[in-house]
Amino acid sequence: MRITDGHLEDFRSAVVRAVAFAERHGPQLLAQTFVDEERMLAHGFQLYRDSDAVRTHWKLADPYIQEVMKHCRVEHFEVFGEPDADVAAGVRSALGDQCELTSGPRVAGFIRFATESGTQPPSRSCLRAGPVRSVGSAPCFPRRAGSRKGVSL
Repeated sequence: MRITDGHLEDFRSAVVRAVAFAERHGPQLLAQTFVDEERMLAHGFQLYRDSDAVRTHWKLADPYIQEVMKHCRVEHFEVFGEPDADVAAGVRSALGDQCELTSGPRVAGFIRFATESGTQPPSRSCLRAGPVRSVGSAPCFPRRAGSRKGVSL
């Protein structure tokens, strides 16, 4: 995200509130936000178990997302994995024409950290990560059984 000039502290405060809410109530397995103050860019990473978790996130966190968005604009958004058609359409709709959206299916990977219950998350989950100029709520999804191609978003 490109942080609006003069909004750095308000952006930080809104992100801290949003992440604290997500940690207490959200379905994310991981949520991290990093800020490059010199370039006024934020980079966000979120990990979801599946498309249902993304829908839950959208329902619960919308007021927090809106507050963060008052202080920045999305410049690039990436989805890693294969969301269901409903979530893929929701991501496209939310972004509109404001930025580029890229995506790709998981080929291989693993997760080493345990969830709160002490169990490992599904090995087919993948991380949403945005390289330069990215942030936002991006879904990550397990590869569908029998699927060879990613969802084109």
